[in-house]
Amino acid sequence: MAIVTVKNKYQIVIPHRVRKEIRIAVGDVLEARAEKGMIVFEPKSIVDRGIAESLEEFAQGRSSGPFDTHAAFLASLHKEAKRQKKKPKRSAK
Repeated sequence: MAIVTVKNKYQIVIPHRVRKEIRIAVGDVLEARAEKGMIVFEPKSIVDRGIAESLEEFAQGRSSGPFDTHAAFLASLHKEAKRQKKKPKRSAK
């Protein structure tokens, strides 16, 4: 069991043995939460908002590909571009 001290700015140092066991390093992100009277730190990965939205769209089936050829990929891009051109544009106020 490792004992740590809360410093004057409420900072703590995670002992080397604990860091090694859960494989965290400088720059890693941890989620901190209170759970049944304890503080729990859980390693997390931060995902860019754009990537998160893309993953969500993919999960909902709104994606194209994989493509067998570059021609099929280009045809898909052209089809998508035509679809977006058909959307009515907002009028200027």
